[in-house]
Parts: sequence; C-alpha cells; structure tokens
Amino acid sequence: MPRVNRTTVLTLLIITSSVFLLFQLHYYRKYVSKQGPYILSRTGHLTANDIQWVSQLKKFLGLARHFGLPLFLADTAALTLLSQDSLRQRDRLVHEPHCSFLCTGRPVTSFALHANLWKYEPGFLLAAKQKGFELLELRGQDPRLASLDNLSGEEIPLHFLFRLHGHIIQVVFLYERSGNYLWHGELRLKAHVDRSFAPFKLLDYGRHPGSYDRPELVLTVVDGIDVRIPRNISRFLSEQRQARFLECRYRDARNFLQLYPDDVSPDAVDFRRKVKSLLHLAGRTLAQLDIPFWLSSGTCLGWFRQCSVISYSRDVDIGIFIGDFRSDIVSAFRSAGLSLKHKFGKVEDSLELSFLSEDVKLDIFFFYGDGDVVWNGGTQAKSGKKFKYIFPRFSLCWAELLDLKVRVPCETLDYVTANYGASWSVPVRSWDWKSSPSNVQRNGEWPRAEWAELIQVY
Repeated sequence: MPRVNRTTVLTLLIITSSVFLLFQLHYYRKYVSKQGPYILSRTGHLTANDIQWVSQLKKFLGLARHFGLPLFLADTAALTLLSQDSLRQRDRLVHEPHCSFLCTGRPVTSFALHANLWKYEPGFLLAAKQKGFELLELRGQDPRLASLDNLSGEEIPLHFLFRLHGHIIQVVFLYERSGNYLWHGELRLKAHVDRSFAPFKLLDYGRHPGSYDRPELVLTVVDGIDVRIPRNISRFLSEQRQARFLECRYRDARNFLQLYPDDVSPDAVDFRRKVKSLLHLAGRTLAQLDIPFWLSSGTCLGWFRQCSVISYSRDVDIGIFIGDFRSDIVSAFRSAGLSLKHKFGKVEDSLELSFLSEDVKLDIFFFYGDGDVVWNGGTQAKSGKKFKYIFPRFSLCWAELLDLKVRVPCETLDYVTANYGASWSVPVRSWDWKSSPSNVQRNGEWPRAEWAELIQVY
C-alpha cells in the first residue's frame, strides 16, 4: 500500500476548509446580509429607520446613566424575546452589531424607573430636549399621601414620554408603597394634552394603575447596549399581565365613617392588629404554595366600604379558585402555627377550610365555576345541610389593606352587591350566614354515611 504524504494530506485539508469558508461567506452575503452588512435582526435585516432607532436608544440610555436614572427595561415585547433561551443563545453567536430584541417592530419601547432611588432632576429633561427629544410629562396625585383624613395628595410624575423621529420611549415611574411593593399610576390625559403625541393605545403601562413585587435586576448587554433587566423575566411578565391595582375609596369611606363612626375601643384596635397579623401570615403561606387568593365576604366588604376591617366581624374571609387547591395547604398552615378548626366538603364539591389564630378565624372558601357564574359552598355541621353562594364571574385586581398587597375582585361592587344586596353600605350586626346573604341558595344535604369524611370539626 503506497505511503500517504502528510504534507499532501494537510494541503488537501486546508483547501477543503477554505472552500467551505468561502461557501459560508457567499451564503451570508447573499441570504443574510442583503440590506446591510453590519446589523442583523431577529426576523431579517434592519432598515435605516431601525438603525436610527438603535442609535436613539443608545443616546437616551447614555443620558439616563449620566444623570443617574435607575432605569430597567420593562418593554413586554423585548422581554418576551429575551425570555426565549433559544434566541438568546443564538444571539451570543452573532459577533456583528445587531438588534435582535429591542427592534420589535413597535413604535414604542418601555422602561421603568424606581422613583424612590432618583431625585427629580430637571437637568436630565433639559439635556434630552437638547438631544432632540420631545417630552410629554404626565403627572397625577400621590396616593401614598391620601388617607381618611387627607384626600388630596400632591402631584408626582407618573410617566415620561420621549419622542424622536416618530419613536416613543416610555418611562413609567414605580413608587414604593407601605405594603413593600412597587406601584405605578394610570396615564390620564388632561384636556390640553396633544392626543397625537404618541400611540397611547400601544403603551405597555398606564391603561390602569399597577403593582409589582420589587424585581431583582441584573445588568446585561442587549443588542450592544448596557441595560438592566429583571433577573426573572417570566415572572415579571406574568406580574405585568395581572398588575391592575384598585385604590381604596377614601372619599366614600370617610363619608361612611361620618355616618357610622369606627369602633376605637381597645378590643376593636386589638382585633385589627390580629387581623393584620393573620392576613400577613396567610399571604406568606399561600405565596409559598403559589396559590392566589382574594379578600372575600366581610373582609372584602370592609376594604370596599371603609378601607379597613369590620371590627365586629371577628374573622377573616378569603377566596381561592378550586383549580388552585393543593393537598398540602392544611399542613402548610399548621406549620405556620395555625390550628385547623373545621373542614367541610370535598375538592369536587363545596370545600371549605377554617383555621384559628389566637381567637380570630381564617375562613377559606373555595370557588367553583358554573357557566356565567361562580359559587362557593357552605355546610351546616349539625344537620349536614348544604348551601351555595352565587356570584357573577369576576377577574382579580391588586389592592392594599392593612399595609399588605392583596387581591380583590376587580368588579368589587358587583361582588359585594351579590353577597350583601343593594343595601351593602348599611352595617348589619346581626347576620345569619344561612339566610342573610342575598346570593344564598339551598344545595341539598350531605349523605349521613359520609359525614365523618365531609364534616370534620376540630
């Protein structure tokens, strides 16, 4: 067998590799870089307008860094792309300048600003104008200063809209609230505002107030630009979709308390303290289980009617959709220090749990869907009789009660009216859970042979 010359083999390998590299270069030039040899995009190549947009973003973020604005990327379209690992991995392989994430095809890019970490600096706005940006500054009342005693908070900046060459950069201000969460206000246009300044319907933030847990941020490079983003992008996007926040109705609450003064006795004050502690404990426990809940029954009525709890109610009521039930919920509350008082019903029908903390009950009602309505069940332990309480379907919003961020039905008036009737604004101290609610119905009886399993009292 003839001996192969190593030099010949090496030469053939070099020639083969060179041909392959030339083929790759030809393919890149013909199919990848037709509209620009120096910028790539997620869906093709960028136009001159897109290139200009990247330049504007760099200019804006450079100004923000210079003036110390604690901005982070909050744009839902860009973050959705960044949350896709396959796109991020592909992006790391591209060495040329490119725009895979910030060029979303939308005329708006959104950033959020942690307002408590930035002292309002007019110099930043002036510098932005000098760079060619037009500014629309939108302000509103500061709800953190509102209370039953003071209804008129001072105005604070809520949104900045910067416009340059038809593109909009939205900066939404996030303020810390007493419940240890972040809040942004609604974007309301006053009469004199130019409605054509921006495509307001396309803005990610401002359709309604919103609330968020404080996100952990990381500094990264996105399309060649240094920018902070939420570390857990998927969680932030999930929060954004469910961020709608309802402010307490302080004016109506003050009017109510003028007619029906609040109980300020030591027992009532102590009860409110216990309710606050119990709600915080329930919130932490259910958050660990990833179970969303909302204020229900009398606790919801107290928030809606008087921005507080009803001191003579003697319990805390929350609702949970049965689809969110977890079998370890009882053990989780026991581990948190609560004792199980009773368990009625079953997962398939009318489940209800009641726990005790000191002398205050936590009643957990599980809700079931039935066409256009939802309902929760009730059980009379001594007779086995079943009841159901019917509500129109509702969505969930965030609110604040006793320095805790909690969910409430967004359609709170409909929810409260269904449960308490048109006279919900009038206090009723004598209340029979089997007959007083406007939405109660008899729902049969539990078979006596199943009482030991379905009616458990501790």
